[in-house]
Amino acid sequence: MSAVYAETISITQPPFVRARAHSAEVEGTLSNFEMMHASHADVEAFAEKSGREWARLMLEEHFALRAALEQRVPVVDADGVERDSVRDSQRRLETVVGTVNVPRKAYQTAGLDDLHPMDAALNLPPELFSHGVRRMVAKEIARASFDEVVALVRDYSGAQIAKRQVEELIVRAARDFDAFYELRKRELDATGDLLVISTDGKGIVVRHEDLREATRLAAEQSTHKIETRLTPGEKHNRKRMAQVATVYTVAPWVRTAADVLHTLRDPATEAKRPTPSNKRVWASVEKQPRKIIREAFEDALRRDPDRLRRWVVLVDGEPKQLRAVKAEVRRLGVKVTILVDIVHVLEYIWKAARALFGESCPEAEKWVGVRLHALLMGSSGGDLARTIRWWAKSRADSLDDAARNGIAKACAYLTDRTRTRLMHYEAALHDGLPISTGVIEGACRYLVKDRMDRTGARWSLVGADAVLQLRALRASGDFDNYWSFHLAREKERSHASCYASGAIPVPIPVGKSHLRLVK
Repeated sequence: MSAVYAETISITQPPFVRARAHSAEVEGTLSNFEMMHASHADVEAFAEKSGREWARLMLEEHFALRAALEQRVPVVDADGVERDSVRDSQRRLETVVGTVNVPRKAYQTAGLDDLHPMDAALNLPPELFSHGVRRMVAKEIARASFDEVVALVRDYSGAQIAKRQVEELIVRAARDFDAFYELRKRELDATGDLLVISTDGKGIVVRHEDLREATRLAAEQSTHKIETRLTPGEKHNRKRMAQVATVYTVAPWVRTAADVLHTLRDPATEAKRPTPSNKRVWASVEKQPRKIIREAFEDALRRDPDRLRRWVVLVDGEPKQLRAVKAEVRRLGVKVTILVDIVHVLEYIWKAARALFGESCPEAEKWVGVRLHALLMGSSGGDLARTIRWWAKSRADSLDDAARNGIAKACAYLTDRTRTRLMHYEAALHDGLPISTGVIEGACRYLVKDRMDRTGARWSLVGADAVLQLRALRASGDFDNYWSFHLAREKERSHASCYASGAIPVPIPVGKSHLRLVK
């Protein structure tokens, strides 16, 4: 058994004396005549403000107590230079309870930055703001605007922060996103349920210099008929597509075409649908779409390294997206079932119905129901396109150019050879596979649109990706685990990397220390 050493440390002032004095003062104020007649709101505000100051004093005096315990230790930096000059120093730290001073010893040598082993022991960030403030900013920026986060930090903590500092902190907070999920590749998803991958794109308004080259050129060369608004068919050319991906597990759900049609008419039957589990969603506007799709397949492979489960890939039929998905299938050599989202197909059927029957009406709804039932029963996209063309021919006299154009687009979508091979819905229903991309459509809305598509917002690539990553961590339920991982990585970067062999000197004696007040 190792020996336990006891050491007596002399201090010149009792610890936490200022906090005790403040506490006594607050107690006296809460007991006086004026407070006895104050409203509960006034008392509550006073208690909240005073409590925060008490916490600030306690935190500051804890740091002072550590400084009293700090001993001189041998310090050798990462370049092998011994720091033999030591002086007392201190730094400011903006925390959730207010600004505090942190005293510590500085180890110096000529021409190099000081080293502070106590900073490393505390894992203090190099900038002014504590990890508590950074965590608050990182969590809140996922749901609120930059200005709202500035106000929230001001109102609900003792810290003061500017908008530019919020932008810098979120980029730093999200920097370990990829490394966190790379580490999780070692984890298995122990289940035999379906493994589902889905991906889609969602546009984000970005700064002109951050547009993809083709979009930027189109924006520079575009002219508009009028100045105050766009006319039909014109585009602002100001968006860059964020690629959104999700991977999740879901139990098979066997059903028939009649079940699907009944679900469309009665949303209450949705309660029978199995709930996805182990769901991860994420998005990036900076990375190439193929990179995000590759990450989705890598995540699926982590969950099922032996490729024993049924893999299902749900897409909307966009050609580039399909090519990227098939490239990953070939690369991994995995057997997958690729399905075109039935909701996207249904939109094209409705496009044809509105062209044939006018705007939505009971006749059009009935016609769409019959066509959808046939598709779910095994008819191909080509069969459906031939039916649409027959109806168009029979109503040729009543169709205008816009209607004919809508029918042509619907038929082109349904007869595309790449897509029509992926519309085997009868077999999918029989096997209990999902046939709609509701999960990814929801992710596009709450992960991207709800936060990134605010009026007047214009994003930089770095800022947009940082917000998307922090939002994805919250949506996937991984934020707390990520933050612990991030703080460990921050300690390696900011502190351990500064010392020889990455070994941080221990500035406080190991064992029991007894404090002795020197009068």
